[in-house]
Amino acid sequence: IVYKLTPTRQVVDKASSFIKPPRKLCAMVAVEIQLKVLFIGDCIEAWEKAADLSDKVHIVYNDKPYKTVLGVAPEMYEDIWTAGKVMYKLESVVADGGLLIIYAPHITEISYTHGETIEQIGYHTRDYFLKQWEKFSDCSRCVIAHSTHVKGIGTYEDGVEKPRIKVVLATGISRQRCRKINLGYMNPEQIVIAGYQNKENKGILVVHHAGEILYRLSGVQHYSV
Repeated sequence: IVYKLTPTRQVVDKASSFIKPPRKLCAMVAVEIQLKVLFIGDCIEAWEKAADLSDKVHIVYNDKPYKTVLGVAPEMYEDIWTAGKVMYKLESVVADGGLLIIYAPHITEISYTHGETIEQIGYHTRDYFLKQWEKFSDCSRCVIAHSTHVKGIGTYEDGVEKPRIKVVLATGISRQRCRKINLGYMNPEQIVIAGYQNKENKGILVVHHAGEILYRLSGVQHYSV
């Protein structure tokens, strides 16, 4: 079940309502680089039809969460700033206390643009920042958002941070730098992908070209806010 009329969508619709000429929406749904369907018509109706189709072709639903998820990032992701999408798209199917591995041996940088800031603040849950806002109020909101998205949901109480899951980098980024930015480390040379595959019944999932398709649990209401 997808919450289609997100706040962002509502802002766009409200802004476009001030346009006097008749309004129509061209809502495209593409799979990889191929156009699948183009919906043209009333702004809300076309959007809803496109969202319904997107729910079928852009989301993989799983019946149960996995204790270990290995996301193999494509080489088009050049740093963790972009490869963080592996976490964004797979977090929902990792069980509480589980492990998400971002496997990308080709990546050697955290962010070519924001790396210095990220190394200063690290990767943390949302509440880690909100409950210490006086320390981070001068930081880029964009960088903080990225940090929380990669770390995932969790809590921060009495000075103790408890992420819901553990996020590990299996990249060209050293153990020392991973520790500095508050993420786990695995040596990518010691990971044999074949050893993780076809073990869904044991709670292990491998996703190739991770970061492009969204994974979610079946029967769970998701809200995009």
